[in-house]
Amino acid sequence: KIMITIYSHKRSKRFQYILELLFVDLIGTEFVLTTNKEEYLQAQGAKLQYSQSPIDDQLFLYSEKLLFETHIQHQEIKIITHKEVPCIFPTYIEGSIFPFDAFAAAFYLVSRYEEYLPHKRDHHNRFPAKESISHQEHFLHLPVINIWAKELSSIIKDRYPDFKAHPKKFKFIPSYDIDNAWAYKNKGLTRFIGGSIKSVFNLDFKTLKDRFGVVFRHKSDPYDTYQIQKRWQSEYQLNPIYFILFGELGPYDKNISTLNFQFQDLVKELRDHALVGIHPTYRSNENVKILKEEIRDLSETIHVDITRSRQHFLKLTLPQTYRNLLNHGIIHDYTMGYADQVGFRAGIASPFYFYDLDLETKTKLVVHPFAIMDGTLRDYLKVGPTAAKTIISSIIKEIKQVDGEMISLWHNESLNNKGRWKDWVEVYAHLLKEASKGD
Repeated sequence: KIMITIYSHKRSKRFQYILELLFVDLIGTEFVLTTNKEEYLQAQGAKLQYSQSPIDDQLFLYSEKLLFETHIQHQEIKIITHKEVPCIFPTYIEGSIFPFDAFAAAFYLVSRYEEYLPHKRDHHNRFPAKESISHQEHFLHLPVINIWAKELSSIIKDRYPDFKAHPKKFKFIPSYDIDNAWAYKNKGLTRFIGGSIKSVFNLDFKTLKDRFGVVFRHKSDPYDTYQIQKRWQSEYQLNPIYFILFGELGPYDKNISTLNFQFQDLVKELRDHALVGIHPTYRSNENVKILKEEIRDLSETIHVDITRSRQHFLKLTLPQTYRNLLNHGIIHDYTMGYADQVGFRAGIASPFYFYDLDLETKTKLVVHPFAIMDGTLRDYLKVGPTAAKTIISSIIKEIKQVDGEMISLWHNESLNNKGRWKDWVEVYAHLLKEASKGD
């Protein structure tokens, strides 16, 4: 059943895409879009106009040009504050339900428009948070698109009491990147000798002792935290996703050999109680042949089609990375987030379809943005466990308020509660408790 009729002076792929995101995916209702004034005027039920001047006294949102352009160009971004939330594309038009073009603003953020424009990349060739408008204008910590969708739904409901919305409920998905399955186990003789020599050279006798203890005296490996993860998953009834680095050794790729039987057994065990996706190696980001081989090898090892991924080091270049993934059978990606800041890279706390701006088309790739990562807190923001808990609580609260999807990104090694991660197991336990409890 069509719950709202939307009139515009023009159609476009961008416009259709953002209507589907806001109305179908976030608000949870169906719509019909028309450019025929008579059809719109005769329509029954809830109605909304998106144009440059209203044609009747129903709900009206002033439209900027962005959604009706078919090229990528520098956009003049101005900021206003609406209900304590920074907003882009202000309009200043009397009678418009928002003082900014909420459709254009949502499209600009969720399409990652700014990542197609000239910008400085970091030393891993990534788009850093500081280059984004949301960080520069201090709203990276807010899922603004969800906030706008919720307000839009409320405005329509106030005007048309029969309007029905069916938004999704809050959802929590813990995810783990397995960059290094074990610290010392199953690394092979060459890496054992090399690591031992390095420890001696650096006078790091504690690491040397730990290495020998694990390899020769069967002490537990510090990165072997899989049992506590399993216990938490049972306790909180979680459905986690594991992203496995499953490729050849390289300067930034340090996992166990894919030929190692114990590593293969571990991945199969993870598959038995969780979803498993590929964590493409650092090198594969620029080499589709390597990407194809890694997806194939993981699939053949665990006898499951690989349709999920998250880039190692969060290496994401638009649109190339997503095109490469789509061309090799990946239809769900979990890379959308920043290494250097917590928050909402695409301005949204819900999954969305990737819109390829170069091709002007909605793709089949579903992007699942994550909001918070262990390494961001400790290594980039350099906060301690107490401050980390406060940041985590704040992020979870924002997502719950808009019924979004909360995805955490953690690593097996950061749960060992030793060395640089001492006391951080409590941080993750806090995250699980906060994300899992009802309001």
